[in-house]
Amino acid sequence: MSGETLNPTAPPRIAPRAPRLPKSLLYSIFARIGGWGLDTDAFETLRASYRGGFLGKAIAYDNRQNEIPASKIRSLRWHPVRLLSSLDRPYYYGAKKKYLDWIASRELGTGQYDLFHSWSGDCLESLRVAQRKGIASIVEIPTWHRDFAERVAPRAEPQRSGQRTPIGRWKNELVLRSERSIEEYDLATLLLVLSERAAETFRESGMPKEKLFYLPRGVDVQRFKPGKPPPIFRAIFSGALIERKGIHHLLEAWHRLNLKDAELWLLGSIHEEAKPHLKKFWRGNIRTIGFAGDVETYLSQATIHIFPSQLEGSAKVTYEAAACGLPQVVTRESGDVVRDGIEGIIVSPGDVNAIAGAIEYFYRHPGIVSEMSIAARKRVVENFTWDHFRERLLGAYEMARQML
Repeated sequence: MSGETLNPTAPPRIAPRAPRLPKSLLYSIFARIGGWGLDTDAFETLRASYRGGFLGKAIAYDNRQNEIPASKIRSLRWHPVRLLSSLDRPYYYGAKKKYLDWIASRELGTGQYDLFHSWSGDCLESLRVAQRKGIASIVEIPTWHRDFAERVAPRAEPQRSGQRTPIGRWKNELVLRSERSIEEYDLATLLLVLSERAAETFRESGMPKEKLFYLPRGVDVQRFKPGKPPPIFRAIFSGALIERKGIHHLLEAWHRLNLKDAELWLLGSIHEEAKPHLKKFWRGNIRTIGFAGDVETYLSQATIHIFPSQLEGSAKVTYEAAACGLPQVVTRESGDVVRDGIEGIIVSPGDVNAIAGAIEYFYRHPGIVSEMSIAARKRVVENFTWDHFRERLLGAYEMARQML
């Protein structure tokens, strides 16, 4: 894979640097700059180019930070697509993404930029403009190759309307179909993948490895740090309570164990699909917390973190939990933060017996928990801070420029 080579025992190496950074970057994202989740990633991405002196402009749906001048960010907060907000979600969000793409493509057409960076699903027309004008382009992939992701977690795309009316044809055009992402992969100069598992899905789809650049996430190690060990064994799950993230497998495993002096915290929004599983596998030592902005408050009070996801790019919470010194029970599909037997235990997705066995192992071996806690914190401090992320990102920018 371009940029870095992964293996299960050694931390990733930062890509060799070459002095060919862009002169002016255009960045677009279907998110906000500054805030939670992807908004944080967007902010840290722009920090790299702003501090490097080559941020031309960013286009996003809001700006919630003060470090980067507002003159560098075009906020689409008051966008005209709001008039379509009564449409069903696939149509409304498709319209918003295509509006972002339209704005970015017009900006890119001014000829002021020599590098374009956006996200999969957000930038087809912009990539077409970049190709016509000979501008290097980077597309960031949030999870896996679209074809592989659909096999694990199919998206319920609306069927094409058979109406031959202008409204029927118009609604068909709003939906983001799978083929859109595939064309973006082909048009981009370089694809940013967040984990080795994600990279595999592209290689298995026939994508040349030279077109892939490994870019794991980062974490604020000052905000996320170890707390005082809890008085009892406390496992925590952090993330949306949905089947794709394995919440039903975790609940079944926890129910089988029936551990004494132990509790399970579920931190995240409870989706409808999780409610039957909560009812079926409920125990009195389970606590549902719901969504919380101060994730670190809860992670720092836990013993271990469990995240048996079936599909991720590179789950942000695995970085956050490791920074808080938590050994983790995760799947390889969750990302590359945890190495099996060093910072936690890796299980196969859907393997309830393995999840239960890993939880019980930590429950019965507090000494191992202490050892892995130290290793987990060290892992992120030495490899996955936002400084590491920005340094890697600059390597991607240089590589894209060299490939053109």
